[in-house]
Amino acid sequence: MSEPEPGSRSRSFSHIMEKLSGAVSEWTGTTGAFLLALCVVLVWLLSGPVFHFSDTWQLVINTSTTVVTFLMVFLIQRAQNKAARAMSLKLNELVAVARGASNRLIDAERMSEAELEAIQRHFQELVRMAKREGTLTKSHSIEEARFRHEAKRRRGGPARGRRA
Repeated sequence: MSEPEPGSRSRSFSHIMEKLSGAVSEWTGTTGAFLLALCVVLVWLLSGPVFHFSDTWQLVINTSTTVVTFLMVFLIQRAQNKAARAMSLKLNELVAVARGASNRLIDAERMSEAELEAIQRHFQELVRMAKREGTLTKSHSIEEARFRHEAKRRRGGPARGRRA
């Protein structure tokens, strides 16, 4: 019998948590999950007269929902982090292989807010230039759009009609 690899126990736990968080996230978005939660609340409400609507009766639902919510936040966040990372990688792949795409956007989720705002301003400029050119679909990058815009301006600008 061979010894387990170092760290394999933690990888196994991580794998179990990955599967659990995915399954829980998937299940909690179903009608069945909503109906189960609704049934729990209805049973609790109907049991109120039996327990004379006591503080303990109220504490049961408050504590239960708080604990479930607390745990669900972490499980769902883990699943969402994985989904967001997968989506980001897919988009990075598209940007990396698209001819004319700006590679500065690869791994944009790791940029600072200031960097993202600067890139957003560039894209707003791109839209303004495309509108001036009469089309929103021709330019592939800010640099290409600037180059084409300047070239058009040089060809068709005010100096074109003047004679020397």
